[in-house]
Amino acid sequence: MAIVALDPNAPDFTRRFTNLADPRLGAKAVAASDEFFAPKDRMLSPEAAVFIPGKYDDHGKWMDGWESRRKRGQGNDWCVVKLARAGRIAGVDIDTSHFTGNYPPGASLEACVCEAEVPPADTAWQPLLPAVALAGNSHHYHAIDSDAAWTHVRLSIYPDGGVARLRIYGRPSGDALQPGASLDLAAAINGAWVVGTNNEHFGLAATLLLPGRGVNMGDGWETRRRREPGNDWCVIALAAPGIIERVEVDTAHFKGNFPDACSLQAARMEGGTTQSLITQSMFWPELLAPQKLSMDAVHGFDGLAALGPVTHVRFNIFPDGGVSRLRLFGKVTA
Repeated sequence: MAIVALDPNAPDFTRRFTNLADPRLGAKAVAASDEFFAPKDRMLSPEAAVFIPGKYDDHGKWMDGWESRRKRGQGNDWCVVKLARAGRIAGVDIDTSHFTGNYPPGASLEACVCEAEVPPADTAWQPLLPAVALAGNSHHYHAIDSDAAWTHVRLSIYPDGGVARLRIYGRPSGDALQPGASLDLAAAINGAWVVGTNNEHFGLAATLLLPGRGVNMGDGWETRRRREPGNDWCVIALAAPGIIERVEVDTAHFKGNFPDACSLQAARMEGGTTQSLITQSMFWPELLAPQKLSMDAVHGFDGLAALGPVTHVRFNIFPDGGVSRLRLFGKVTA
């Protein structure tokens, strides 16, 4: 099967890096010049934007994103986002889905480092993305060349209008990833990411790496019903090389559709392409032999194979189904 991505035209950084503007990780839209038609928080929603014909509120047509009123003077609108964690930004997606006659013609991004939740008025903002043209009902992907770790970004739109979603892809700063540190090596907030998966028909594999338990059955990785031999899988790059000591597999809310069993393979890998990693993962040694799963439960597994430090895992489910979260607790190594 093909490797599935949310948008087949999305660049590699959307898959290789964490969305630091994800509210599930702790990101917040903390200030905006105007949010008359649609609130700033809606722009960070992790779900794809939707359009609901005939839905209106007190301010007009309900739109799934952030939308300012029509500007009748000089200047432009802006929104400040506090990232989930300070991080190095690799790329952005300014998404105007469903905004057609009300999208901004242009936008730019700046960034800063600030301990306060809302940066003060005298903050020294640094250019991150110069003004770029926007089109309606479109994704706008831009790679970012910056080695600094930022805490906030400011999206400026020219002069006004609506943005459905803002994604800020990057790697969280490595403050917690010092050798010897104990943490969840599969947590997105620590820098883990999904290299690839064979199927995510009902739910994205990246959801496995989010904090907390799933809020419903849609908040997890779920594959279609398998009608042929084999099993489903996803390959995960760990936040840092480490020794995995304990595994937790959470099937929260998956009842008639949880996998019968799961297993883990792991290896220390250097270099390679996405496809080469996926191909090689079929032959990685077994970290956790197949284990039975049950509905709507947290399963803890100890007694893992002694593979030493690893950088990647292949999570197998048999034969198909849904898993809410995967935790790989261990120690960071050099």
